[in-house]
Amino acid sequence: MVSDYELTARQREAVLLAQKSETTESLIYHRLARQEKDPDNAAVLERLSREERAHAEFWQGYSGEVVAPNLWTVRRVTWAARMLGLTFAVKRMERGEDQAQEAYESWATPIPGARQVIEDEERHECSLIEMIDEERLRYVGSMVLGLNDALVELTGTLAGITFALQNTRLIAMTGLVTGIAASLSMAASEYLSSKSEGEEENAGKSALYTGLAYIFTVALLILPYLLLSSYVGALIWTLANAVIIILVFTYYVSVAKDLPFWKRFLEMAGISLGVAAFSFVVGIAVREVLGVEI
Repeated sequence: MVSDYELTARQREAVLLAQKSETTESLIYHRLARQEKDPDNAAVLERLSREERAHAEFWQGYSGEVVAPNLWTVRRVTWAARMLGLTFAVKRMERGEDQAQEAYESWATPIPGARQVIEDEERHECSLIEMIDEERLRYVGSMVLGLNDALVELTGTLAGITFALQNTRLIAMTGLVTGIAASLSMAASEYLSSKSEGEEENAGKSALYTGLAYIFTVALLILPYLLLSSYVGALIWTLANAVIIILVFTYYVSVAKDLPFWKRFLEMAGISLGVAAFSFVVGIAVREVLGVEI
């Protein structure tokens, strides 16, 4: 049913944009529910889909038009959910909607019923999203542990031995042996730590996530030394890789866990690069003091 309320030109444009957004998100939640294996998560997603559809119908009552969903956005979000996890994809999408809400809250107030729709978006749907239970997020702490330790330890090690050895193959070999040994050590420590805290059922998975995060980081940090003959260039590339890893993972966690981004990013990057700089100086000093020539 079309409302008799007269929209201004600006309001009409914004109503159509809001209607398209709600229609798109309703379809996204429906498709995510169909591909979700956990029945509880699927039920939450279907409920979100129905609420977004109701909101779209509300705006349609003012626009008087049927608006098609943005299929590119639907495909992009469903792909992101498969690759990066359901929680990340949904919360990233909702962040974009939050920005849109800020834009139309100012003009929506006079429209009858609009305030209730906005409050649903801000409160109810957020609480429903928090009900989604995703395994990988339960082990974010283990992944952070593996990444942090690998970044700090290996960037420091590689920076320290780069000028001490001055041979990319030797540096790569030393770093690889150190990294593999350290990843196994970290995984074993996480396993024993989880068991000692009474989480025996999750100890194996915690160790696995820690070890995989460590090995993944090791591979990216050592790769430049396998591809370049210049040890200086390899070190610069390795440090750039470290910053990129920190940037990507911190962004992922900040979205999925609703945590501040810049503070965590600057802290991790500062620690890793600070340790690397100190180790770099130590490596030069050790080479000079011991008179090592390779």
